Amino acid sequence: MAKGRELVGRIKTTENTRKITRTMEMVATSKMKRASDRVASSRPYAKALGDVISSLFNAELAERFPLLRQPAAEQRAAVVLITANRGLCGAFNANLIKEARLTVHALEEQGVQVDLHVVGRKGIGFFRYVGRELTTARTDITDKPTATDAASLVEGLMADFAAGLLDAVYIVRAKFNSVLSTPPTTDRVLPVAAPTRSGAGRDYLLFPSADAILTELLPSYVRNAAYRALVETAAAEQAARRTAMKSATDNAGEMLNILRRTYNRARQANITQEIAEIVGGAAALQG
Repeated sequence: MAKGRELVGRIKTTENTRKITRTMEMVATSKMKRASDRVASSRPYAKALGDVISSLFNAELAERFPLLRQPAAEQRAAVVLITANRGLCGAFNANLIKEARLTVHALEEQGVQVDLHVVGRKGIGFFRYVGRELTTARTDITDKPTATDAASLVEGLMADFAAGLLDAVYIVRAKFNSVLSTPPTTDRVLPVAAPTRSGAGRDYLLFPSADAILTELLPSYVRNAAYRALVETAAAEQAARRTAMKSATDNAGEMLNILRRTYNRARQANITQEIAEIVGGAAALQG
């Protein structure tokens, strides 16, 4: 019954694996709900910021603000890739890394010098494996990003852009459309482009002045873009992990059915053989 004992061991192992994947699916579902709530709460603020900036924006003001500077040609750009610190989420990290590589390749083909900044162990591990030099590598941002995390991510880049050391800043992140739609995307956050006006124009009373308001709002707009990138990527990570763990749980269930059927057939065959041996022995004794 060596084969039977082996099958029993495989059945127990598969049952334990299914318990783990089911638990991880439930945890990912809970985290995804909280993360999607953060995504939903960040969107109205981003829309309000965009509406105000689009209403204040004009060519004369654009010439006076470093974050609105439109370079004649990009010579040096920063690409910020946001990945997860953990795996077990299907092709989520691989898709983000692929998007970042395509973005970097497209920029370098145009003669742009690219500084690569990576957030998350998975992205850092890949680019170190292929020998790509990283300008910064961060693993301290968790799956519950804060506004402070977003500010620390882009403050230095804004300073470099304002000083003319960078001509553009791109963020590669996941776009959380729904649980089943989280495609990788690349956003250019610097220079700040005037958002498209939504609806009818509003009549604002400006105090103290448009210049003073834009001085405060433009950095906030960039920080908010980084924050949205972080929270949407975090929500997309949990959605991908939930999908991957549900698939693993279902596959474990199918494997259990196959293993149990195989075990029952082997056990039935063994019992049949023992009965046949008993009957054959009895017949031999009778004569």
